[in-house]
Amino acid sequence: MTGIAQIPVSSPAGIAVFGHILSHGPVPRIDVARATGLSQAAVTKAVTVLIEDGFLEDEDAAAPPRSEAPLGRPANPLRVRAGRAQAIGVKVTADRVYAVRTDLVATPLASTSRANPDTTPEAVLTQIAAVVRDLLIEGTPVSGVGITVSGDVDAQAGVVRDSPLMGWRDVPVAALLGERLRLPIVLENDVRALTIAEQMFGRGAGTHSFAMVTIGAGIGCGIFVNGAVVEGAHGVSGEIGHLPLAPGNLVCSCGRRGCVETIASSAAIVTAVRRALGNHTLDMPAVVELARAGDVAARTAFADAGETIGSALAALVNLIGPQRVIIAGEAVGEYDLYAERIRKAFAEHAFGSALNCEIIVASHTFEEWARGGAVAVIREIARGRG
Repeated sequence: MTGIAQIPVSSPAGIAVFGHILSHGPVPRIDVARATGLSQAAVTKAVTVLIEDGFLEDEDAAAPPRSEAPLGRPANPLRVRAGRAQAIGVKVTADRVYAVRTDLVATPLASTSRANPDTTPEAVLTQIAAVVRDLLIEGTPVSGVGITVSGDVDAQAGVVRDSPLMGWRDVPVAALLGERLRLPIVLENDVRALTIAEQMFGRGAGTHSFAMVTIGAGIGCGIFVNGAVVEGAHGVSGEIGHLPLAPGNLVCSCGRRGCVETIASSAAIVTAVRRALGNHTLDMPAVVELARAGDVAARTAFADAGETIGSALAALVNLIGPQRVIIAGEAVGEYDLYAERIRKAFAEHAFGSALNCEIIVASHTFEEWARGGAVAVIREIARGRG
């Protein structure tokens, strides 16, 4: 990640101040002090440097403050100067790569996508480089490029260790793209990046804990607890799609048996309906249409998927006790076909007060997934890493 423009205060106080304003601003100095536990003097010192370097600014003095400040101290809310830095985020799928360029507060400024001719690393990396170049503007520097890929991702080394959906093993994505683009590269698991985006700028902001569960080509999960998105000691965490909750005769794309994905992923649902009806030309839209028309085989496939997802959610909630679970992914458009069985299985297996966990459904486009890559870059700026 060398080369990413970093905030000018490398002290823990400066990083804490900037991070809080980034996720919660506009916010008065006194509220920053309360939230971070820092003294008002420490906040003022950090803010002064951040304003001088153009990372923060005072809102218009006419804007009503959100809380009162002691006499003699500015009550004007502070906010991040969105135009101070830009980032590009990329979401990699087997079919296409999607890219967005954002400002420092993750507001999308432009987006594009390109189809992959195949899923080989060379072909996909070529398309990634092309969409990034499509979004570059002469004279407007980009702080970094965040690449998000499904599977086992070593973010520190910049290596995709194992992505069953892409068919990749040990691909040094950050190094290869860094050579092509001459820009700082941040590599992150796609669901974890989406979780970071929700924690900093979305439905997870302000919660003490939440989990992001994605349903689609795979079943993914990102977890935010104790003030951080869980990364795992070995780079793997939240893989509820590979909990052994499905029949043991079903083989997963990861090579193991009985994973949740063998019954609950989009491909698994389509496969089950094709076998039941003897029609191997069916795709997901056709299966959804059949289910909504009352076809027994299609309804059963969705019900079985919902049962397994609900059990996985209960296991997740029983283990970490999140305040909220956000269900997202490309298959949430069909959530009505899962919902009843998901909630029934969840209620049957959630232990005690874990049942009180709030479950909400959120729609995310692939461009919003790509935005997660840009937020991964923004997080590195906020951390003071460069």
